[in-house]
Amino acid sequence: MNIASLILAAGKGTRMKSKLPKVLHKVGGKAMVERVLETVQSLGTVRDVAIVGFGGDEVEAYLEGRAEFVRQEEQKGTGHAVKMAQPVLGRFDGTILLVCGDTPLVTKESLEALLQEHAQSGAAATILTAYMPDPTGYGRIIRNSDGHVVRIVEQKDGNPEELSVCEVNTGMYAFDSQKLWPCLDELSDDNAQGELYITDVVSILVNGDEKVSAYMTEDFEESLGVNSRLQLAEAEAILRRRKNVELMNAGVTIIDPNTTYVAPEVQVGTDVILYPGTILEGNTVIGEGSEIGPHTRLTNVIVGNHSMLHFTYAHDCEVKDHVDVGPYVHLRPNAVIHDHVHIGNFVEVKNSQVGAGTKFPHLSYIGDSDVGAGVNIGCGTITVNYDGKLKHRTTIGDGAFVGCNSNLVAPVTIGKEAYVGAGSTITKDVPERALAVGRSKQIIKENWVSDDTFKKK
Repeated sequence: MNIASLILAAGKGTRMKSKLPKVLHKVGGKAMVERVLETVQSLGTVRDVAIVGFGGDEVEAYLEGRAEFVRQEEQKGTGHAVKMAQPVLGRFDGTILLVCGDTPLVTKESLEALLQEHAQSGAAATILTAYMPDPTGYGRIIRNSDGHVVRIVEQKDGNPEELSVCEVNTGMYAFDSQKLWPCLDELSDDNAQGELYITDVVSILVNGDEKVSAYMTEDFEESLGVNSRLQLAEAEAILRRRKNVELMNAGVTIIDPNTTYVAPEVQVGTDVILYPGTILEGNTVIGEGSEIGPHTRLTNVIVGNHSMLHFTYAHDCEVKDHVDVGPYVHLRPNAVIHDHVHIGNFVEVKNSQVGAGTKFPHLSYIGDSDVGAGVNIGCGTITVNYDGKLKHRTTIGDGAFVGCNSNLVAPVTIGKEAYVGAGSTITKDVPERALAVGRSKQIIKENWVSDDTFKKK
């Protein structure tokens, strides 16, 4: 099937009370319109066109290179928006999949079923519908005695009998492209809103003896549009619940699903335990048997097998197998933590390679460093990597021992199995198996404190 998607993304979203275009508000860590675009693209669309209006420059910048754009300078309804795309898609021969940029919960499976129904029925248009217990605010699907769709009635235009119908229009359609465009010229704004409704295309097609079909999704939540901060939170909760159910069914233990936030794209292996307060975002991947949390946030982090991260914030980094991290650790971009490393409380690691079996027990900053295997970094050790203009690297060889409260002033190299005495400031390279002590000589002055000192207090 030759499919082009048309994404309605022009609305301001007044109820959001935001300077940000509505469709750029994020659900599950991604903008709503981005989620919709990725869903339709997963169907194998050959073209993707977004109709933008309010905040159009921002939407185009966000989706640059992933879609074509059409401007709807004045928002005169959904029919008017689709009409703006005719110069771009008017010669396209195939199926136009019309979706809304503020419906981030729609799934690939439902859109596939819609397209399948459209192809098998030979309809000029096929509507994605849903049964909604409380249909208030949604357009109702009106069928004839034979069960065929004859029109869609908007909330403000329906009579009591029509508004009692619980089958609603989700705002998503599959159209025969060549039968869609002529209908747009027949649209009228003679309605309560004074707008051109794409829903009126259904009546126009039926009156022209064309077939209109429908596919009802099993989950009405997929049709939920986001028009307010409350609805944004509701969509977030639904997306999170879906993911948590998926993970638990796949063998992941989630201690408290209500306080565990996992983005749809995240991958989690079997026998992983996620503790309360865990947030997994972006392209994070967790290996088998690892324990994450409590109160841990990982963004674009790869974690190996049987590692434990608790009370940790990590982003754009990698933690390999059998690693113990936390509590109160910050792993920054380009940190790679190899097998069997222990990183204790109040440690920050940035842009560094940390070799297998190395230990950072507590209170250290390791930045722009290459740390070998089996290294011990004493409490309070700092790699001094910035001279005010440039960042410099520190190299620490395998088996080295760095004493507490040491400053390693980069660029500097600590050789294999070398020792740095506690309290040292190291500015020169230390050879293998050498001992370096860089601290001032201790001075003691006897009787420095007189009896009068205490009397004054």
